[in-house]
Amino acid sequence: MDALLGNLDLWGQATLNTVVLFLGGGALALALGTIVGAMRVSPVPIARAVGTVYVNLVRNTPLTLVFFFFVFGYPKLDLPEIPFMPLGIIALGIYTATYVAEVLRAGINTVPVGQAEAARAIGLSFGQVMTLVVVPQAFRSVVPPMMSVFIALLKNTTVAAGFSIAELAALRATVADSPNRPGTVMEILLWVAVVFVVLVTLLSLVQRHFEKKWRIVR
Repeated sequence: MDALLGNLDLWGQATLNTVVLFLGGGALALALGTIVGAMRVSPVPIARAVGTVYVNLVRNTPLTLVFFFFVFGYPKLDLPEIPFMPLGIIALGIYTATYVAEVLRAGINTVPVGQAEAARAIGLSFGQVMTLVVVPQAFRSVVPPMMSVFIALLKNTTVAAGFSIAELAALRATVADSPNRPGTVMEILLWVAVVFVVLVTLLSLVQRHFEKKWRIVR
């Protein structure tokens, strides 16, 4: 327990940074992924093409390379300076948005076509049809796969440790390499795994809550 109790200050900060990365990246991924998912099923060919190119390009790029671009490439573009934490959130959000878009697109395809046609028949625009009729139903049908995407996002926050962001995976170097801090590399890694198991368990509880709630609503 010394590896945990002797480093509570570092564990608290690292866990907080991990949660911030997860929540920030998840919010961005959900917003951007919803837009891209709608573009993927849009009747406008250009919108479908842009959505397809974005998904295929970003999803097939390793997350580490995405981080490399934002952490090392972005500063060379002479744009306003952004701290590493927001850059990490942007990298995670843009990458995860491709998976959110594909899951949502699959959910949209499960909504009966007649409902969208009926909505258009009463004068709703494509945007209104998507936001008021199709997307809400699609989200209800994709809770399990969507939660799997967010669990993967939580695990992907460990990539940020290699880019000067002090999250849980960075504790291995911070604690184990310090002579004034108790804990070996293996002990630190085991406790990091325990924390991630707890966080994933919490996400699973959230998943079951929404599944139960929306099953009743439907």
